[in-house]
Amino acid sequence: MNIARYAGVRLTVGVVQTAAVVGCVFVVASALPGDAAVAIAADDPDPDRIAALRQNLGLDRPLLTQFGDWAGGLLQGDLGTSAGSGRPVTAILADALGPTVTLAVLAMALTVPAAIAIGVVAATHRGRRLDRTITGTTVALYAAPEFAVAIVLISVFAVGLGWFPPTAVGAGDSLLDQPELLVLPVIVLMVRPVCSLSRLVRASMATTLDSEYIEHSLRLGISTRRVIWRHALPGSLTPATQHVARIADWMLGGVVIVEAVFAIGGLGEVLVDAVSSRDLPLLMGVVCLFAVITVVVNTVADIVAYQLNPAAGEAL
Repeated sequence: MNIARYAGVRLTVGVVQTAAVVGCVFVVASALPGDAAVAIAADDPDPDRIAALRQNLGLDRPLLTQFGDWAGGLLQGDLGTSAGSGRPVTAILADALGPTVTLAVLAMALTVPAAIAIGVVAATHRGRRLDRTITGTTVALYAAPEFAVAIVLISVFAVGLGWFPPTAVGAGDSLLDQPELLVLPVIVLMVRPVCSLSRLVRASMATTLDSEYIEHSLRLGISTRRVIWRHALPGSLTPATQHVARIADWMLGGVVIVEAVFAIGGLGEVLVDAVSSRDLPLLMGVVCLFAVITVVVNTVADIVAYQLNPAAGEAL
């Protein structure tokens, strides 16, 4: 199978996956108790008022009709109108995209070099105390939920030491204007990806260092540092390349928790607000965007992997 045909197959599968995710989320969200009308009328839960709100919002129509109208608008680039604020969903997502992209880009830019450095140090000291310490620490941190790590960091560095703000409440439009607000959220977002990627680099690097050509290079008198960074490391990064794409995908889930804990007005906070207010059009818009990003990232990773190793790609 040539690369163009493989890419076409993966893109087709991605479209089907996106449609399936969106459909499942719509069904689950519709089954939740209450709706946007109930949420809006919370201060005055009069049945007549709730019925009027449902009619105005179109919530009294059959679910299949609601989904069909939403999907029809999606095909035309219209994600509908938020039931809570009355604003276009696209405008809300556009406003919230900036903080999320800022967090994700900073976290990814710092995660890769940090994970490579930690993995190389562990591999070059494999079997010794430093390697065991790094391995134990990364396993423990990887097992810790993001919200638990966030609470510990806030308690120590924000409340206890007062080095950083505990949340972004009251911050301006641009987080980059107040970088101190980003320190703790970025660290929390980095923890698990750094742990997983560094362990992968460590395992691959250890195998490479035990290979014959590395031992031969050392016998030729080439410095250990040059052998590690110029010869062993490039070959060890191949297995980690696709994992980097998976990390970018995984960060979508982490950013929801991080933004909620630190009150950062990004897509994660929009998603939480949409669920709590039963704002179905807004919820569907966020889910659709997340699903598209996830599918695109995974599809690109699979295509790159197939290009590098067609035999392995056939098995995906």
